Amino acid sequence: MLAAVANTLMPRSLTDWLTWQETLHPRKIDLGLERVARVAGRMQLLAPDHGVITVAGTNGKGSSIAMLEAILLSAGYRTGCYSSPHLLRYNERIRIAGNEVDDATLCAAFDAVDRARGDTSLSYFEFGTLAALFIFSQSSLDIALLEVGMGGRLDAVNILDADVALVTSIDIDHSAWLGEEREAIGREKAGIFRAGRVAICSDTEPPASVFRQAQTLSARWYAPGSEFGWAITAGGWSWQTSGKTYEDLPLPALSGSHQLENAAGVLMVLETLAERFPIARTAIEQGLGTVALPGRCQVLSGAIETILDVAHNPGSAEILAQLLRNRSVRGHTRLVLGMLADKDVAAFTAALAPVVNDWYLATLSGDRGRSAQDLQQQLCDNGIHGMARQFPDVATAFKRAQADAEEGDRVVVCGSFVTVAEALACHV
Repeated sequence: MLAAVANTLMPRSLTDWLTWQETLHPRKIDLGLERVARVAGRMQLLAPDHGVITVAGTNGKGSSIAMLEAILLSAGYRTGCYSSPHLLRYNERIRIAGNEVDDATLCAAFDAVDRARGDTSLSYFEFGTLAALFIFSQSSLDIALLEVGMGGRLDAVNILDADVALVTSIDIDHSAWLGEEREAIGREKAGIFRAGRVAICSDTEPPASVFRQAQTLSARWYAPGSEFGWAITAGGWSWQTSGKTYEDLPLPALSGSHQLENAAGVLMVLETLAERFPIARTAIEQGLGTVALPGRCQVLSGAIETILDVAHNPGSAEILAQLLRNRSVRGHTRLVLGMLADKDVAAFTAALAPVVNDWYLATLSGDRGRSAQDLQQQLCDNGIHGMARQFPDVATAFKRAQADAEEGDRVVVCGSFVTVAEALACHV
């Protein structure tokens, strides 16, 4: 009945489709593979004829996907890329050969999913994942790059058996669904590994559960410090694994020293696929040198330095804090902060407090949004002092921070994808 109603309504525009999808399933987050795999089977999406790389992790997923895409494109391969969430446009989530798909392609894919699902209820993320896989199946790809939305074991993209599975840095996040300790979270992330296939971890200190899962599956395990490694050199950085070394590679164009950890994992992924997808050093250099990813330590041009970062958990806050230390400024660091209700505000702000002078606290709307008043209370409860003001939304906070900034100051925006998206919308 539900499918019949949907088809009768015939949503036409992308906005119509997305609005309708938000109402389709009783729970916004509903981890599990049974429903989405059932529909994927009807659509004949479970055995693609192109390569598949799946990437899970708490931090570094998006950066790793972006580097893989940039290098593979530089090598001449036709890629499909699925990532989430988006910042300004839903189309950002699905790219073919480096280009966002258009509205018409998305709407046609949504219609195909809706017709195939019958009376199966799908969440917003599951609907989008199936649409991405359908578009990939129609696009004559060489290889698809899939970013896990949450966890790994029960995430919708895990319906496909990846040729190579990469787990990036692991931290505490989404505790209500994944657990409150790194061991439990690592076990969920490692759920993307497959028996006998390549399993890579780029975290330099991964929880033991990640290796144990690979071992249980007899997966082909690669980890930093044993199967591969890297080091800073006078000419950039070097990377090595058994039988191969790259000297003086260019540093990734993405900001932050932590990107070397991500880049090292990416090169290991590509090395394990070298027989099927050979890549010349020139393509690696070009990809590393041109990779771009909005909202990840992104520096906006202007008289006042502005840095946007989607950091929203303690580990990413520490990375951002180190970046700010490395990019010292003469004046004040004015931080615009908006966070969701399920995030660890105390640990997040504690990591940033030593490098922040003035706090601009913004309320995020929606049922998961946290109020500026609550953010300020968290700062007070944790003994974080300094100027802190409350604003009804990110746009107001961002504009005030920019207006207050003087020569030598900088403005930093972080705490959530939503926060960065609203700031970017103001900048654009």
